[in-house]
Amino acid sequence: MTHFPEGNALVYCEGNFHTTDGKTAHGLVRRTHRYRVMAVIDSVNAGRDAAEVLDGKPNGIPIVASLAEGLAVAQSAGVPATHMVIGIACAGGRMTDDVRGAVRSAILAGLNVDSGLHDFMTEDAEFAALAAEKGVVLRDIRKPQDRRFLHHFTGKIAEVDSLKVAILGIDSAIGKRTTCWVLLDALNHAGIRTEMVGTGQTAWMQGVRFGLLLDTVVNDFLAGEIEHAVWTAWKEARPQVILLEGQGSLMNPAFPGGYELLAAARPDCVIVQHAPARKEYDGFPGFPMHAIDHQIKAIELVSGHPVVAITINHEGLSAAELPGQIDQVRAITRLPVADVLRDGPGEIVAAVQGCLRRKMNP
Repeated sequence: MTHFPEGNALVYCEGNFHTTDGKTAHGLVRRTHRYRVMAVIDSVNAGRDAAEVLDGKPNGIPIVASLAEGLAVAQSAGVPATHMVIGIACAGGRMTDDVRGAVRSAILAGLNVDSGLHDFMTEDAEFAALAAEKGVVLRDIRKPQDRRFLHHFTGKIAEVDSLKVAILGIDSAIGKRTTCWVLLDALNHAGIRTEMVGTGQTAWMQGVRFGLLLDTVVNDFLAGEIEHAVWTAWKEARPQVILLEGQGSLMNPAFPGGYELLAAARPDCVIVQHAPARKEYDGFPGFPMHAIDHQIKAIELVSGHPVVAITINHEGLSAAELPGQIDQVRAITRLPVADVLRDGPGEIVAAVQGCLRRKMNP
């Protein structure tokens, strides 16, 4: 069993904490069991509280301008930093020169380094030599697992009698994982035993109990790994509800995630995360977003199961604009709609409860 927290972390997010590329840092600021987060490194937003930048509610995690300042903050708090975590989702998962410099500096400072990028520190001769010299551990979270331990799809997903709810989105970096965590807490608080199956590196860094790193798996094993993660959550915890974190979106030109999740996990219903102010796919100017009703039709056609609620990402919307946008989405979709961060998840929890009742009493 893993014992959390594993260490005291500085989260590197230089120049990106206020952007969607900072989504790993955002997740770690909002919650993580794996680390104690001592500070976020981002000179652009230095001097501010990290959670206040994200959600308008401070949580005591400062944003600092440099690694040296982060080390000093942790030291003065009496919990010296032990880790640096890369909190930037760089384009294509490639390590930029700036990130390389930050990794080098962290190793020289005696910190263990965790990275979810596709360029692996452990395969870099310079980093490996420095880490050995300093006695620190480098972890590449998205390094593929040995194929001997991977699973093929077997059909055992049919044994799972929990209500399976997929949290999909209209785009990447839109808040699917955050919504999963909010719903997990709310459903358990309501007395409904619920587990979450994480599918990305940030969920792993947050300490999710069950899951896989979807984009590390060779395609032949992907359906089997999804099935095995969901089946394991059911077998070990016997929850009433299993929430499945989506990846990308069905229509995203670069990250068309969701198809394998729908096919292999076979969810009973779907919740869709939507950002009404987002007009183009994240990172791809000139690729207009497909309309929410079009995306719902695609999800329902592929899955054969209903979309039962819409959750809202309020990026680009003022507090005054948000209610009108929610009303508009509700009118288009005729579904429950809520911004779970600003307004709470009550309406969405009620939709899940309705699905659970229908599953138990068909």
